[in-house]
Amino acid sequence: MSLEAVFLQYSSDKLGQLCGRVETCLDKLTPEQIWLRHAENENAIGNLMLHLAGNVRQWILSGVGGEHDVRVRDREFSARGGMQAAELKERLRSTVDAAAEVIRSLPPARLAEGATIQSYNLTLLEVILHVVDHFSGHTGQIIFMTKLFTGEDLGFYPHLKSAKAPAERIP
Repeated sequence: MSLEAVFLQYSSDKLGQLCGRVETCLDKLTPEQIWLRHAENENAIGNLMLHLAGNVRQWILSGVGGEHDVRVRDREFSARGGMQAAELKERLRSTVDAAAEVIRSLPPARLAEGATIQSYNLTLLEVILHVVDHFSGHTGQIIFMTKLFTGEDLGFYPHLKSAKAPAERIP
């Protein structure tokens, strides 16, 4: 497998994995927690999910896949509820699945092509890398907030826990 093909496969798989982690978080939260803001300059988990769906749609489905760009970014942050967990999950999952298909089916030779998205001139490789990185950052925020709200270990890395090995203090 070429390096380009590895990049495309990894990127599509990573988006799916991260989306699954967001879905796991949403399943543990109440509707109030999904839309909770402690201050006006903070985003609720619901806002972050709308934002992720909008970003992936604009950058991958439109910027790489050629679909018409219908994003209204400000609405992602101005929402104060109104969408239930199931609707948020469906919006994000369907967008990620469509984007993963665009990425997987992209001919590797196109990675060097240019695209202009939000006034940024980038190669398609940079576009895909940006989206995976951006998605990862917001997924980390959602995971942190979920742990804060629930006090639970979300179980994403059970293979790293050993019943035999005592916890060590890191200096």
